[in-house]
Amino acid sequence: MRLPFTRRKPAPSKAERYATATQLQLTWWRFCRHRLAVVSLIVLLLAYTAAIMADFLATTDPHQTNAATSYIEPQAIHWFDNGGFHPFVYGLKGARDMRTFKLSYKVDTSRKVYLDLFAHNYDYSLFGFRTDIHLFGLRNANRNDGIYILGTDQLGRDLWSRLAVATRVSLFIGLVGVSISLFLGVILGGVSAIYGGWIDILVQRMIEVVRSMPTIPLWLGLSAAMPSSWSVTQVYLAITIIISLLSWTDLARTVRGKFLSLREEDFVLAAELAGASQARIIFFHMLPSFTSHIIAAVSLALPAMIISETSLSFLGLGLRPPAISWGVLLQDAQNVQTLVLAPWLLTVAVPVIIVILAFNFLGDGLRDAADPYG
Repeated sequence: MRLPFTRRKPAPSKAERYATATQLQLTWWRFCRHRLAVVSLIVLLLAYTAAIMADFLATTDPHQTNAATSYIEPQAIHWFDNGGFHPFVYGLKGARDMRTFKLSYKVDTSRKVYLDLFAHNYDYSLFGFRTDIHLFGLRNANRNDGIYILGTDQLGRDLWSRLAVATRVSLFIGLVGVSISLFLGVILGGVSAIYGGWIDILVQRMIEVVRSMPTIPLWLGLSAAMPSSWSVTQVYLAITIIISLLSWTDLARTVRGKFLSLREEDFVLAAELAGASQARIIFFHMLPSFTSHIIAAVSLALPAMIISETSLSFLGLGLRPPAISWGVLLQDAQNVQTLVLAPWLLTVAVPVIIVILAFNFLGDGLRDAADPYG
């Protein structure tokens, strides 16, 4: 039996796709037109992926010291040898300074040390599993040989491995801190605007008290109050919580102002007449209408949180050795004499600048994409 001829349905036009698209699809399409924001998103995804896989990317134990290999200049990786793809670095050769009698190691171009992918080194935990596999390692190395991509510090520790671990600590302090600040800001700002009265007065006075605290003396006092017996994890959690408790006020006032302007709108009145609870009105009716403002506030809070941790650790008020963060690594660059001997220690500032700029550009793109009037 011959089937009747059926005409293929034409593809929907661009106008039709926009007319039937969901709010999430419209937001994504507008965001994709912001090229700088898309590039920033890719950069941040790579940064957080590297933070999660920090120990896998590290070449040596970031806490391992070797005074003999202090202040070794960054080594270049040579990717090709003998006409093929054979990555290698030059070995190191010890030489004693006859004036100071100090033993130092220099690059020995007469000896090649080849690299192996998925090499074995120190143990670490990845997604709950113990392993000793790293992205790359040395094959025929001597005791003092290493892959010093960014050089070493005064104690002979590999700066590349330490930077990888520091990225994980600094990025996740910002992420956890902003999550706590977002929760407090939305809840307290929304409750203050919806209920008003003495609750609004109490929340606003609380905000004024927190904002009136002098920052530097406060940090000095908190740094002195932290027990010296606390572990690195306890100090990490304490700094995250403290920064969060001092950073929610701006978002709370932003949320309060938007709620005050929206609570007289017709859709809020319709939800109240339909019997919706206050919590449902806040989270399902009012919050989605100013998502762009929350995104803008969060995108600015994330880099501010990261800079706060980095600045405090740099000043010695935050994380301290043996903890590793961007601020702790930058402490080594405070001394001018150290910078003269090892200017490569300042390379730690490069990822800080890149991540902060990426967060700001991403926030601009998300704010414009989520703006219903854009």
